[in-house]
Amino acid sequence: MTGTTETRPTRFVRSVRSARPGPAEHDHHSVGELVGQATEQLSLLVRQEVALAKEELAEKGRRAGRGGGLLGAAGAVAYVGFMTLAAAGVAALSLVLDVWAAALIVMGVLFVIAGVLAAMGRAQLRRATPPRPELALDSVKADVDEIKGRARR
Repeated sequence: MTGTTETRPTRFVRSVRSARPGPAEHDHHSVGELVGQATEQLSLLVRQEVALAKEELAEKGRRAGRGGGLLGAAGAVAYVGFMTLAAAGVAALSLVLDVWAAALIVMGVLFVIAGVLAAMGRAQLRRATPPRPELALDSVKADVDEIKGRARR
């Protein structure tokens, strides 16, 4: 087993060494007992990997939620901005410029703000995809390689 205890949920962590026989006990175990121990250890390993995958997918779900929230905020800012800030900005700039020029300037500023928020939300969504438990998959691959290596000895 190659995964560290830091990457696994603590409630499932149990030392595999505690299930291994000591040097004096090694000669007294039957094949059935050894198969039983291997089955127990494999079952524990699978449960730990599933727990790690759940934890990783939950984190990616939280990132996707934050990204979606930021995109929603971008839309809300764009809408509210057009309704209130645009009118006030146009009114203020129309004292110095023609009304149409003042409206274009205010609209450009609000679109820039909405674009920045949308880019931030998109970046959050990209960090959440693909919704695949990469850490858990890497850990399972390492465990399989370790088991294959020990089986060859």
